Amino acid sequence: MKYFLILSVILLSFSSYSQEVDSIFRKNINIPRVTDAPKIDGLLDDEAWEEAPIAADFVERNPNNGRSIPDSLSTEVKIIYDDLGIYFGAKMKDPEPHKIATELTERDDIGADDFFFILLNGYNDRQQSMQFIVTAAGVQYDAKMTNGQEDNSWDAVWYSEVSITEEGWVAEVFIPYFILRFPKKQIQEWGLNMEREVFRTRTRYSWNHVDNKKGAFSLYDGEIHGIKNIDTPTRLSFQPYVSAYANNYDGKTNYNFNGGLDLKYGISDAFTLDMILIPDFGQARFDNNVLNLSAFEVQFAEQRPFFTEGTELFSKGDLFYSRRIGGRPSSEVEAGDNEELEFQPDKVDLINASKVSGRTESGLGIGVFNAVTNEAFASVRNIETNELRSEKVEPYTNYNITVLDQRYGDNSSVSVVNTNVTRLGDFRDANATGLYINHTNKANTWNYSASTEGSWVFENNETVFGTEIQARANKISGEHRMSGQIDLRTLDYNINDLGFSTNTNYVRYIGYYGYRYLQPKGNLNNMFLNFNLFHFRRLEPDLFSHVTFNFNSSFTTKDFFNFGGGFELRPFENNDFYEPRVNGRYVEFPGYHDQWVWMNTDFRKAFAFDGFVDWYNFFEEGRSTLVSSLNPRYRFSNKFSLRYGLFVNESFKEQGFVDMDEEEIIFGQRDRVTLENSIGGNYIFNNKISLNLIFRHYYSSALYSKLYSLENDGALSEETERENIYDVTFNTWNLDLNFSWWFAPGSQITILYRNALDSYLEESGQSFNENFDYLFSHPQMNSLSIRLSYFLDYNRIRNAFSSSDNRLSNRPKKMTVGAL
Repeated sequence: MKYFLILSVILLSFSSYSQEVDSIFRKNINIPRVTDAPKIDGLLDDEAWEEAPIAADFVERNPNNGRSIPDSLSTEVKIIYDDLGIYFGAKMKDPEPHKIATELTERDDIGADDFFFILLNGYNDRQQSMQFIVTAAGVQYDAKMTNGQEDNSWDAVWYSEVSITEEGWVAEVFIPYFILRFPKKQIQEWGLNMEREVFRTRTRYSWNHVDNKKGAFSLYDGEIHGIKNIDTPTRLSFQPYVSAYANNYDGKTNYNFNGGLDLKYGISDAFTLDMILIPDFGQARFDNNVLNLSAFEVQFAEQRPFFTEGTELFSKGDLFYSRRIGGRPSSEVEAGDNEELEFQPDKVDLINASKVSGRTESGLGIGVFNAVTNEAFASVRNIETNELRSEKVEPYTNYNITVLDQRYGDNSSVSVVNTNVTRLGDFRDANATGLYINHTNKANTWNYSASTEGSWVFENNETVFGTEIQARANKISGEHRMSGQIDLRTLDYNINDLGFSTNTNYVRYIGYYGYRYLQPKGNLNNMFLNFNLFHFRRLEPDLFSHVTFNFNSSFTTKDFFNFGGGFELRPFENNDFYEPRVNGRYVEFPGYHDQWVWMNTDFRKAFAFDGFVDWYNFFEEGRSTLVSSLNPRYRFSNKFSLRYGLFVNESFKEQGFVDMDEEEIIFGQRDRVTLENSIGGNYIFNNKISLNLIFRHYYSSALYSKLYSLENDGALSEETERENIYDVTFNTWNLDLNFSWWFAPGSQITILYRNALDSYLEESGQSFNENFDYLFSHPQMNSLSIRLSYFLDYNRIRNAFSSSDNRLSNRPKKMTVGAL
């Protein structure tokens, strides 16, 4: 009960702070409709631009926040619209045009580049914007930004062209309505901000001033007026694809040919339906597999485009981990007497998936996601009769998410999220529901958030319920920042059928204080000092876990050398109640002190590197961990660059769980070494064609010197009679070589070569040569694939077959294009 009382006090503080009048200044620009669309060629010589209004008087955002842009870098942007979309023409002066940075990169990547940046918010709610960037090399980058947090997984079809002139450079951009979201009404008022970065001085300028003293970046939009009575085209597009795969493994080669379709349909100007029919994710990148000796599974990043694009609504509350869909089956088969497991599937095939999302004029966001996966079967062989039996480990399964997100004020929202997993037949089902409140006062100086979640798991005619509760108050203004937080989870909290969670049965108290420079001082462009205090306990029955103090810092010099460091102290012995893997048990571990330093050199230069060193020293003789990383990179030209990564982790006398022997919990003392080498390289032919290399070798070994039995009081008693069979060495090696060509708007050809192998050895301590000999004695997977996708816009198709419809006759013709 005491935890709920504390949460209630924090929630009541919502009304305890002054609701000051918002004083953020907002520029506005009234733009005209044109009948003849300009050609997107980076020249701005079309008649449509002659009478266009100009957005000017940009203001420095960083490093000197609030300073007026110098006349030598004067920036003017013309904006117009028609029934197809909105057009931007930016002229950016530069007294040294030969120094404008123009590194070619892959799409959605910015290297050593000057760039022009557009933020559009169709709802003008200062919470979520669509972001469009074009570099001086003509490379496109797009993303969605929500309350200052960027999600660059979103890709859209839009058009741009740039040119370098004697006075600087020019960017011309066309953004179609069919990729935007705005309410259906006659007169539109959109949020707008624009920025320009000069790379050689690492200086950024914005149209509407962004005050770094308080609030999120998205609060500082200006406004577009004048868009009215637009007859938007039907928002319907198709992305058919064909793909072919040749896979060779252990001397056997198989060939696969696939075809399918992605569909996007604008139900209205605000809501969109996305569907994937006959999915193909064969070219998704490899996961970075590791040797996992922890109590929890490893969380991998999503690599499949459909599950990364347009999911900002479904990410509310972190109840959705998309890798569950098409991941491991929910059950496994155990071989009986005289049986052996012939085949156990490690993933389930996706049949189809769809999502509908959008936002009403009143600010209510609605999202519905649904996916269906296929059955999966394991095979078991009878050793005596050689007969195979098949056993279902996953039935047909439906995954569903429903989100309601009501925004209010300039930076506040209330959200309800529900996830549901229904498996056909007598299999496990699950449901999770969350309520989330995020409130920022009108002065944008304090933010308050609170949430509660419930999880229900239905299995074996039983229902298991768990809950999580969180509350936080956060000062978000000024040089001095602070926050306080409390959160708890009950033992049976479990969202892992469609979400991802690890720790349960805890209560946690967190305090934070931070100091920052808001303007450059002395030789520093910025400085951040952060202090954190954590108190962690088991919830039921109550048990102290640990108290941790953390300090970390970051500094950037006027020469853009970044460095920092910190230390962490856990002064008391701590009780870990997860490592024993049995509810109610815990193990005592010593406290420690940890210190680290890091640095990044000036990335404006051709050669640059970053690295860190982190040393844990435990309050136990001989027990320590040293972690280090070094990542140099070299830019040979604006087309060619290479990077190398080295990561080393050495732990001595580390202690951890190794096994169960009936009721006995076995721990071990081990020396562990992890070494990871990676190489990446890009050769960019132009802003449509690229060649990319990714290589990674990961090695990790654990060598056990002692074995222990865990006592009921958390102590470890050494076992001298038990045989040590727990040494392990794990290797994984993978190489991706990818050729990509954007040959038409939203249309791409990708050729991918892959090489991969791994090994798992129940030994440790081999030499480097012995380790590699063993790794390469295993079968390798070699794969060559080609995939062709083509973007079809319904309006272009209709126009091609209807000579009487001239609405699209002025569509821009010469363009650089983005992806679907």
